[in-house]
Parts: sequence; C-alpha cells; structure tokens
Amino acid sequence: MSQRPPYRITIIGGGTAGWMAAAICARVCGAHCQISLVESDEIGTVGVGEATIPQLQLLHNVLGIDEDAFMRATQASFKLGIEFVGWGTANSRYIHAFGPIGQQVGLVPFHHYWLRAQAAGETHSLWDYSFNAATAYAGKMARGQAAMLHNVGGLGHAFHFDAGLYARFLRAYAEGRGVIRHEGRITHAERHGENGDVTAVRLASGAAIRGDLFLDCSGFAALLLGQTLAVPFDDWSRWLPCDRALAVPCASSATLTPFTRSTAHTAGWQWRIPLQHRTGNGHVYCSAVISDEAAAATLLSHLDGAALAEPRLIRFTTGRRRVAWAHNVVALGLAAGFLEPLESTSIHLVQAGVERLLKFLPNGPVQAADRDGFNAQTAFEWERVRDFIILHYHLNQREEPFWRQCASMAVPTALSEKLTLFRASGRITRFNEELFAEVGWLQVMVGQGLRPAIWHPLADAMGEAQLAQWLAQWRGRIADRVAAMPTHADFIAQHCRAG
Repeated sequence: MSQRPPYRITIIGGGTAGWMAAAICARVCGAHCQISLVESDEIGTVGVGEATIPQLQLLHNVLGIDEDAFMRATQASFKLGIEFVGWGTANSRYIHAFGPIGQQVGLVPFHHYWLRAQAAGETHSLWDYSFNAATAYAGKMARGQAAMLHNVGGLGHAFHFDAGLYARFLRAYAEGRGVIRHEGRITHAERHGENGDVTAVRLASGAAIRGDLFLDCSGFAALLLGQTLAVPFDDWSRWLPCDRALAVPCASSATLTPFTRSTAHTAGWQWRIPLQHRTGNGHVYCSAVISDEAAAATLLSHLDGAALAEPRLIRFTTGRRRVAWAHNVVALGLAAGFLEPLESTSIHLVQAGVERLLKFLPNGPVQAADRDGFNAQTAFEWERVRDFIILHYHLNQREEPFWRQCASMAVPTALSEKLTLFRASGRITRFNEELFAEVGWLQVMVGQGLRPAIWHPLADAMGEAQLAQWLAQWRGRIADRVAAMPTHADFIAQHCRAG
C-alpha cells in the first residue's frame, strides 16, 4: 500500500506573521508536513509590532527557545505592563499591569474588598496591591524565586523587541527545522477548476509554488484571502476611528523602563517601546481630525531623544476579513485584519491563529465543519479584543471633540453589557476563552474613572480592623520584595544584554 505524500503547507509572506507560522508548524508538524514560505525582498513589512503580552512565553516554551538567547538576538527588554497617560482625564495616569491584584478570598475577587475600604476612607490605589505595577514603577526586574510573592505567584512578564530582528530569529529557527524559503514576487494565484481551492502561486520568475493548505501572511495586501478569494472586509472604524500611524525610532532614554507607555493626544495616542538599543515610537491618529504634518510634529515633540529616522506613515482601516479561513486559505496577521496596537495584541493574534489552525489541521481535504469551527472561534477572539480596545476610547473624560465623540458613541452589545454590570455591582464576567481576564478589564475601568455603586456583600464579612491589617500586609509584602530586586537595566546586563 503506497504511503500518502507529505501534506504541503505553503506560507505566503514573511515578516513576524509568516516566520512565526513557519516556526510553529515546523516544530509541531514538520515531521508530517512539507512547509514552504514565499517572500520577496522587494516587499517590505510593517514591522512595528514590537510589544507583546505574556502569552508569548508559552509559544517560546513550545518552540524550546531560550529566553536570554532570544532577548540578546532581538535587542529585547522586559515588559511588566502598559502605562496609560491621559486616557481618563488629560492629567490621569494608570497602568494595565500583568499578573493578579491582591488575592481573591473565597468566591469574592479582591477588588470588592478594596472598594469597601475606599468607601471607608482608604486612600491607597488599586495598584498598590499589584506586584507587577510596583515592580514596573520602581524600574526593577527579576525572575524565578526572586520574583515570587507569597500566595500569589511570580511576576507576569512579556517583551519589547525589534520586530525585524525577531522575524530574522524565527526564520533561522524555521529554516533550521526544514522550512523551505522561496524568494520571489507573486504575480497571481492558480485555482482548482471545480472546487475553487488555491492550487499554487505563480512567481514573476514563472515558478509555481504549490500547496494543499495556504497561510496568507501577505500583510494588508491579503493576496490570497482578499484579492484571490475576495473575502469581504468588515470595517470597524465606526468604533475605532483612527486610520493612520507614524512610526519613528529614537535614541534611548537614560532609564530603561520595564513597561510600554501609551499617551493620549488630541486625536489619537502615542506609543513608547523601550528596547536595549533604541526606543520605538509611534502616533496613531484620526486623519479626519488632524493632518499628517501636525501628527508628525506631535510625535517628534514627545520623544526620549533624537529621532533616528524620518517618521514612516502607515495607513490602515480597523476591522477584519469576514472569515479568516476560506477554501484552503487561512489568513494570519494583517491579512486577517487590523486592530491598533493599543494593548499589544497583534503578535498574539498571529500566535493564537496558528495554534488554532493546528487544532483544526486537515487530515486530507478541508472539511467545512472544521473551517466553520475555526472561523467561529477566530471571530469571537477578534471581537472581544476589539471591544477591550474600544473600552479605552469610550471610557474617557477628555474635552477635545475627537474624545467627546468616542465617549458618546454606541458601543457593541457585549461591551455595553460588561460596563452596565460593573457600574451596577462591581462584577466582571468573562465568557469562553476571552483573551483579557477580569483583572485586565478592572484596571482599565478603574483607571479611567469608572466606579461601581456597590461591592459584593460577602466583602462585608471581614471586620474593619482585620481588613485594614490585611491590606497593609499586602502592601508591605510587595514593597519588601520589590526593594530587594535589581534594576531592569542591571538585570538585563547580567542575563541577556545584546552584543
């Protein structure tokens, strides 16, 4: 009996999305699949996805990547959260820190005890009970036992890195495990005459690269899912009206901070991502409200040091392809859609998309039921991340017209229900496999000024003196552990400084 030929997975496009897909596929199914990647050196990548969330550690563990080696190769720094400046009122400041805040008691989340204490005159902020927040603002970093807090666990950390260097790092990993790279510009795709599946992509050289399953990582162009298969694009700009970004690197500041910063401006916001060798910056804005020239002036006037290049303009429309998997084509990254990088979700959505695809990996021809299941889960994930980003815009008290419009807009039903529930009782619900946990929603809502009317009745069971002592112990434990840590810069110098 003849053996079935290897299943051919062909990836269209490189960059972070393409090479991440190649690396995961090579690690998980490389022994059973033939994996190819087509990219052209003539075509650049967006390359500004330089901040991540902690789930990337799970990917690196699966790939067997040494964290310090990865950080040295990509000029990376650690990230303990995202600071938001001016997102509530113009002078407000809070951090969406990774990791827990306080400790749940029985069935009652910690913030209900904090709300009760606030009503009784407690003046300490919610973030005084966050190990990650305290470490981030102290400019410290640790791993392992030194980063463990009694009864809570360790620091949650992610990374800032150079996106181009990260793609190169993943490429070396993937090619070292058998992924075949084809250089060339794609002129068109060829389709099966009966079922409409993509059978090959044709290069300008005339070569045809064939496949059984195609992963479209071609960026905004969406060469296969958008152009060849004509899958419609659902526009979400009625909720997220920013449509342009200017990106520019600058010289590093004297202090290497272990967190991303997002600063609200008149018609958008600015990111700040500290790497070992430079700081990445960008201004996301609404072109209907502010000109490109004015946006660039705002960006350049809020840098740590001298700009190292001219600002690069990126045009986009927020939204997603109606389905991410059509026929035998699965879109990842910008080919699947765009959500602005306010909560550093771009790379995670690629990672999650590949992991989900491998769960639904065809065993022969694509089955419609598998495709439908994949698309339903993908739609849910994208829409819940979208709602979390909308939350930041909607829940503001700034005075500029752009922000007033965002505050008054009608938001998606799921988001409206979350806000209504929290306002009424301080409760936060999480459905299915939403990316952001309750503690994430809590920090944004409290950080931008939303306070519930009441707290959980079981939070009243603790005596007033006992509650005050318990909260003081939490603050003391965090302060003692943070004080013993090295600075972020010293920790990197000791473990993972780039050459």
